Amino acid sequence: MLRSVPTPRRRALRACTGLMAAALAALSLASLPAQAQVQRLFPYQALRGEMAFTAPPAVSLNGQATQLAPGAHIRDTQNMGVSYGTLEGRKATVNYTVDQLGQPKEVWLLTPEEIARKPWPRTEAERSAWQFDYVSQTWTRP
Repeated sequence: MLRSVPTPRRRALRACTGLMAAALAALSLASLPAQAQVQRLFPYQALRGEMAFTAPPAVSLNGQATQLAPGAHIRDTQNMGVSYGTLEGRKATVNYTVDQLGQPKEVWLLTPEEIARKPWPRTEAERSAWQFDYVSQTWTRP
């Protein structure tokens, strides 16, 4: 088989393709901060609390010692899954759901903007008495 000899036209086309790929990569990187600003939607069951991550799977939730439920999911402020080991020794304001045994099953580490969104129920009694608007992610006290 004969190889084709690069012509000035082919070289220009390759250079143009490379520039287009670089521009596309730059645009995709520039859009990352915009993606991080998407509002997370928390379920109705989510409560707010202070969580201290101690030796896995132990945590302190609102000052009470407990442990994470088997298969618990922890999400960071960018909604990415995070392993418990990276959080050991940290304290954070979180939204969380519990399983049938009352152990935290889903945990979301909150951004400062999410923490500022008040009121948010801290107990089951508050959650059952308040009204929740899922779309705006706001709670209304009676």
